Amino acid sequence: MSMKVFDRTLEGLAKSLDLRSQAQAKVLAVDGKMPMDRSDSRHIASNGEVDSVQGEVYNQINDVVREDGNTVDRDEEMTSLFQNQLLYNAAADLVKKKLGMLKYAISDGGH
Repeated sequence: MSMKVFDRTLEGLAKSLDLRSQAQAKVLAVDGKMPMDRSDSRHIASNGEVDSVQGEVYNQINDVVREDGNTVDRDEEMTSLFQNQLLYNAAADLVKKKLGMLKYAISDGGH
């Protein structure tokens, strides 16, 4: 009898962390090009439908041009980074709690 230890929730959270990392890289990209692969060998591998989830990348056009020709709005960039960091941390906390529940179950409920 086969028992699956990691359920779809954990796979979804792992995918969410990957997408948040990609979003962070996109905001921080200086040359306007986001690397296609930001994976780490330590990330939890997932399979099934979760793998087909893709993040959406869009460019927001800023019509305000500073005297130096730069169109980057620092306040918008910082807000975007902060929002993305909050979402990443929330997903990471959920993964930590999920793994904590598995550890508790494996230890026979703490007995």
